[in-house]
Amino acid sequence: SYNPDQSCYGDCPYGSREPNDLTRKHGHVIEEFIEGATAAGLKVYFQLGAVQPSGLRDEDRPCWPSGELMQDRMADTGSLASEAIRSYNRSYVRDLVKAYPLISGFRIDWPEYPCYTFAEVFQDFSPHVARWADAHGFDFLAIQKDVNRFLEYLKNDLSSETLRSISSLDSGASALRAAFAQIEETLPGVNRWLELKAALSTDLIQSWKDIVQQEGGDDLELTAHAFMTPYTRLTGLDFRAAASIADSVSPKFYTMHWSLMIKFWGDVLLAANSSLDEQSLVPALVRLTDIADQVEGCRMEDYGYPHPDQPHPVPDPPQLRKLATVREEMGNQATLVPLVHGYGPLADVRRRLGLVMESEADGVWINRYGYLSDEKIAMIRDLWGEK
Repeated sequence: SYNPDQSCYGDCPYGSREPNDLTRKHGHVIEEFIEGATAAGLKVYFQLGAVQPSGLRDEDRPCWPSGELMQDRMADTGSLASEAIRSYNRSYVRDLVKAYPLISGFRIDWPEYPCYTFAEVFQDFSPHVARWADAHGFDFLAIQKDVNRFLEYLKNDLSSETLRSISSLDSGASALRAAFAQIEETLPGVNRWLELKAALSTDLIQSWKDIVQQEGGDDLELTAHAFMTPYTRLTGLDFRAAASIADSVSPKFYTMHWSLMIKFWGDVLLAANSSLDEQSLVPALVRLTDIADQVEGCRMEDYGYPHPDQPHPVPDPPQLRKLATVREEMGNQATLVPLVHGYGPLADVRRRLGLVMESEADGVWINRYGYLSDEKIAMIRDLWGEK
């Protein structure tokens, strides 16, 4: 939407995004929108990938525990520890602030390791993380050894008995934590790995905060997007730490993704363990991710990506629990403004949006305007009026 200032990039390994015919014909629309919105008293934010430079190189992509380049990913994000990417973040923010001085702040997406697919859960064992880990007191080689053993167990020796014990755990985010606690004695490096990811995510968010303040001034705001709990145990985002740095935190209430991840993870584990069946696996995954209270009889066909006219298969109690957990972890350090997705039938969007609006959240963001409609927009207006 603008012509980049090449001087902002200096010695950065990544260059600017390239303008094209669309820039020349319609790029001015963005600047005009910002001017009109701010004149009307609205705030305007730019959403950027936290580790997604233009032309991402393989050397800055995450690696599998074996050291091989990560495959089978939904989100093409870079290594949180890559100095080249952090250099690009600074250059890009500097460029955007010069081009659009009226913006109110930045919203960074995926300042963590996404876990949509089973493979993505096991990010990141790249040389960047190895160096960062060693510099920050983590025994990277010991961690890598235990995570490789854990991965081999999940893909070869996972038993129905273990899955049934997981299904019997209490509802709530504590189920995933309890499951990891059970392997502490035999594979301590697995929990150190989760701690490493959390420390690395926090460090990246702090890097973003420093960049935003140094390049745009103290008044420029920073919002960190986040997976919802308990997924953040796997992605690395620490709500308490993030809230101590960012002005706002926005966990994603993308319930259709939660449903899809059951299928994504389940299909891989069933294919790898011929002795397992979905009657034992699916209830365990549902319990670990806390998307239902009653897990008996859960089947793979109950989950997946819902069609546009299908309600999302996540009832109210788990959603309310997740909200309360995040609120407790964040305290009042930063504003809690969850992201609700506009995808789905009208009544279901209203249900999900209403849960957030009636909670202790400080506000709500509605994502993917293109999935809305006149009816949904009228519903949002009426629901907000009721609040």
